[in-house]
Amino acid sequence: MSDPNQEFQPPPPPPLASEPAGETISTPATLTGIFFEPSRVFEALRTRPRFLMATIVLMVLTIAVTFAVFQRIDMGEYIREKMERSPNAAQQTEQQKEIGVKFGKIFGAVLIPAFVPIALLAGAGLYLLGVMAFGGSITYKKSLAVWAYSSLPPAVLGSVVAVLVLFLKAPETIDPEHLLVTNPGAFMGTNSSPALVALLSQLDVLRFFGLFLAALGLRKVAKMSSGAAWGVVISLFLIGAIFKIAAAAIFGG
Repeated sequence: MSDPNQEFQPPPPPPLASEPAGETISTPATLTGIFFEPSRVFEALRTRPRFLMATIVLMVLTIAVTFAVFQRIDMGEYIREKMERSPNAAQQTEQQKEIGVKFGKIFGAVLIPAFVPIALLAGAGLYLLGVMAFGGSITYKKSLAVWAYSSLPPAVLGSVVAVLVLFLKAPETIDPEHLLVTNPGAFMGTNSSPALVALLSQLDVLRFFGLFLAALGLRKVAKMSSGAAWGVVISLFLIGAIFKIAAAAIFGG
């Protein structure tokens, strides 16, 4: 018999069910698997979010394409021609044009590659806000992983297309602002409406591929419904497209 004077001790609570650990994939397997098994890669990124190697690859691709552009095209002459076609060309002195040409070349050679990590950091913040707006939950590091790895396959394919265009077409016929022939905007003439070109440029096959990967990534990493994940990426895509088209209409490209 138990001692009646002994204090009653309640039974211990059952252990809390923890979320099962997801699959862990090595960095090389992640970089290659995002092309062939994106669902598996994003499942692994939910457990161990990574973005550094993807960011490095994106920067290397940007630097390589930028170098190829400067090798194949006289960017100084290209920038000067654009300035001459500007409505403000008559009001600019020759010295102002020279300064504009130098700044344009520096911007293309240095600032465009440097913009890659800035775009990744800002994009991850937009995904974080978008997921929260649609009632989901995700950490900044996970949203950064989704943005980086959903951007990687389109960037690789786009870089291949850009290099092919640069070396298969005559330099004088290349428009460095429309190297990707994966959207209708690339086939518009130089006298076309800038707003129309900007609109058609949004209908890009590689961009749509990136949207698909981003929606898949948010669904897997943030555990969102498919509709909510698509809602985030389409909303951000439409906002970005509106700004680009408006800027082209106002500033002429």
